[in-house]
Amino acid sequence: MGRYSICILFCLTCQMGAASGQRQMENLTRGVAAVRQADGGVYVGWRLFGTDPEAVEFNVYRAVGEGAAARINDKPIADSTNFVDRAAPDGDVQYFVRPVIDGTELAASKPAKVWEQGYLEIPIKPLPGYRPGDASIADLDGDGEYEIVLHQTSGPKDNSHPGVTGTPILDAYKMDGTHLWRIDLGINIRDGEHYTQFMVYDLDGDGRAEMACKTADGTIDGTGKVIGDKDKDWRTRKPGDRRDGRILDGPEYFTIFDGRTGAALKTVDYIPGREPIDGWGGIGGNGGNDNYGNRCDRFLACVAYLDGVRPSVVMCRGVYGRTVMAAWDWRDGELTSRWVFDSGISYPPYKDASPYSGMGGHSLSVADVDGDGRDEIVYHAMVVDDDGRGLYSTGFRHGDAMHISDMYPDRPGLEVFTIHENEDDTVRFMTPGAAMRDARTGEVLWKQSPGVDVGGGMAADIDPRHRGYEAWGGPGGLRDSEGRDMGPCPRTNSFVIWWDGDLLRELLAGSEVRKWNWEKGVEERLFVAAGRGAARGVNLMGDFVGDWREEMLLTSPDGRALRLYTTTIPTKHRIYTLMHDPQYRLAIAWQNVVYNKPPHPGFYLGDGMKSPPRPNIVLIGKGEALTTR
Repeated sequence: MGRYSICILFCLTCQMGAASGQRQMENLTRGVAAVRQADGGVYVGWRLFGTDPEAVEFNVYRAVGEGAAARINDKPIADSTNFVDRAAPDGDVQYFVRPVIDGTELAASKPAKVWEQGYLEIPIKPLPGYRPGDASIADLDGDGEYEIVLHQTSGPKDNSHPGVTGTPILDAYKMDGTHLWRIDLGINIRDGEHYTQFMVYDLDGDGRAEMACKTADGTIDGTGKVIGDKDKDWRTRKPGDRRDGRILDGPEYFTIFDGRTGAALKTVDYIPGREPIDGWGGIGGNGGNDNYGNRCDRFLACVAYLDGVRPSVVMCRGVYGRTVMAAWDWRDGELTSRWVFDSGISYPPYKDASPYSGMGGHSLSVADVDGDGRDEIVYHAMVVDDDGRGLYSTGFRHGDAMHISDMYPDRPGLEVFTIHENEDDTVRFMTPGAAMRDARTGEVLWKQSPGVDVGGGMAADIDPRHRGYEAWGGPGGLRDSEGRDMGPCPRTNSFVIWWDGDLLRELLAGSEVRKWNWEKGVEERLFVAAGRGAARGVNLMGDFVGDWREEMLLTSPDGRALRLYTTTIPTKHRIYTLMHDPQYRLAIAWQNVVYNKPPHPGFYLGDGMKSPPRPNIVLIGKGEALTTR
C-alpha cells in the first residue's frame, strides 16, 4: 500500500475500549392506531415495548363523545397487540389500552381518534416549486410521540449532472400537522439525494431529538438566525460547463439543531473538506476520476452507538475512491470529534490505493457485527469498527443496494447481501454482481455473476419453503442460503414491508403492497394507497405506530399533506415494537440517505423464528413504559 493508503486520526475524546452497557433509546407512548375498516369495524393496534415484562396483557377501551370509556375485550389480550372492534359506532370515537399485570390494570395510554379515511392525514406547508421528499421521524419535543422532519426539495440534481438547484428546506411537523419549524439550508447547499443527508435522533440523552446536517454560508435556522455569511454565493455559474451550479469553493459546516425549535445549537467546520477536488477517484464505479465536483460531493451519514451507550453522528464523504468518515459526539452542549477514518487519496492507475478505497455504496447501514455491544459502520463492501479502524474490506467495490440482518437463523451472527457495479475499467476485476457474506468477518458465503453490472437487489424472507431469507437481484432467480437458484423471483426489489398477519415480508412497490405467491411465482396485490400522488413512492416507511408491523408515509395527491397508512389485518404474532431494536431504529435514521433502503432488525424475523432477544436498552423521556415490575 502507498503512503496515502490508510490514514486514521483519533481525537482525544475517543473512548477506546469503552465497556458496553444499556443503550439510551426514546421512551414512547403506546402508539395506539385506530383505523375504520370497510365493514364499519375499527382495527386497533398498539406497541409492546422492548422493556415490557413477558407477562403483560392488555385491555382495550372505547370512548364515545363525552361518555365514559368501556372495555370492549372479554378478557385481557395476551397473544397479540391488536384488536378489531366489530361493534364500533360512528361519530366521535376514541380508543386506548391499559396494561395488565397479574390481573391489575395500570395507567391508560393516550387515547387515539379513529382514522375514518383509512389513513392519518398530516397537513403540511407546501412551497411553490417544491415537492415533499425524504422524511425522518423522532420525538422532537420529548412527549413520547413521534414528529416528522420533511425535506422539501426543488430542482434536485444528481452529482453527475450540472445545473443550479433550489435551496433544500427541512420542515418539522407534529402528527396533527402542527408546524414546529422550517430550516432553509440556503443557496450554498446543493439540493439532491447525494447532498442532503439529515440525521434526526436524541444525541445527548435529554429525551428530545436533535437534527444534524451539513450547512453552509446562508443557512437559516428555525428561529431565523443565519449561519455564516448571509451575502456569500459560492455557486459556480458556467452554463454549458460540467461545473455549473456546483459549490466547489467556500466554507462547509456541520450543525446540530434543536429538535423542538430548529435553532442552531452548534456549528463547526465540516470534516473532511472537499480538497483536492480531483482526489476522490478510485476503483469504485467505473474506475474513473474527475475534477469538476462529482466524486468529491458524494455524501452519506448515519447515527451509531460507538461506545455502546450513547449515539454519535457519523458524517461520510466519498464512495468511488477516497472515503472519509467523521464521528461526532453531542454531549452537554458541546460537539466534539470522536474519530476520523480516511482511506486516503490515490490517482490513476490507483496502484497505491487502500483496500478501503472505492468500497462505498449509495446507502450504508449500522450494526453491531462483532457482538461487542458497540456499532460498526457497514459501508457497502467494507466495514469500519466502532473505534474508527477498518475492520475488513471485501474488495468487491461499489454498488447500489445492501441489506444486513440475521438472515440465516441456523448460522451465528448477521449476514450482509450486497449488489455491485461492474462497468468500463472495473469489469476486469470480475468481482461478483451480487454476494452474501458474514457480517463480522467478511467471509463470502456465496456469490454470483462475476463481472456483471447489477443495478438492484433485495434480501427478505418471502418464501416459507426455505429456511431464512431469500435473496434476488441480477441474473437468475430467487436464491436460498447456499446461493442456489430456486426459480422465479419478484420484479420488485427496492423495498419490503411487514404488512399482513404472517411473519413473511411483503413487497413494497411505490404505493402498493404486494404478496409473493411462492407457488405460482407471481406478485399479488394486497393494498393500494389512494390517489395518484401516492404513486411517487414512500417518503418514509417503518414501524411508527400500532404493533410491530410497518407503516408507509406518503404524499397526498395534491401535495398539501402527508398520509400515514398502517395495516388493518389482524395478527396473532406478538413482537415488541421494532423501534426498540437498536439496529432497526438506526436504520430509520439513515433511511433518507441517498438511495433509500428498507430497515432490517438485528435479529431473525421471519417464518419459524424464535422469540426475539430482549433489547439491552434504557428508555429516556416521557413515554408510557411501565414503571412497575
